[in-house]
Amino acid sequence: MNRRISIVAIVLIVAGFYTVRGVYSQATPQAGRKVIKLAGGPVQAPFSDGILVGNTLYLAGRIGLDPKTGKAPEKIEDEIKILLDSEKDVLAAAGMTMDDLVYVQISCTDLSLFDKFNPIYKSYFTTTDYPAREFIGAGSLLRGGHFELQAIAVKK
Repeated sequence: MNRRISIVAIVLIVAGFYTVRGVYSQATPQAGRKVIKLAGGPVQAPFSDGILVGNTLYLAGRIGLDPKTGKAPEKIEDEIKILLDSEKDVLAAAGMTMDDLVYVQISCTDLSLFDKFNPIYKSYFTTTDYPAREFIGAGSLLRGGHFELQAIAVKK
């Protein structure tokens, strides 16, 4: 038994040595990065709407603000639709759809809005294979928003 363990240990050490030296692993260049910035967004904002790396899109946090007022609409349903429509716009700019989302995080200032959010959210997908998601409580959000959504998408 000890001899078997010794042989396995030697194999692992040799494999690790060659991997570190690059014999078995070749350095691959980082996949190209493409910045997604929607027209009409805040010009001075210190972030992009998304970053596309290979076939993976990292979407910045978004709030469903009325583009005319820059504030959250009075009707929660309108805020949710603005939020999800703007998320669709970022995805479209990267050649993706809502069905390409693999992970969604929603921060919400009032968790009792969970049941209002879900039916509208579900209507934005053409599949029932929804992305992994969390819906978490938040103390407050910018400009009176009730929801902030950030996500990761992978092109199918």
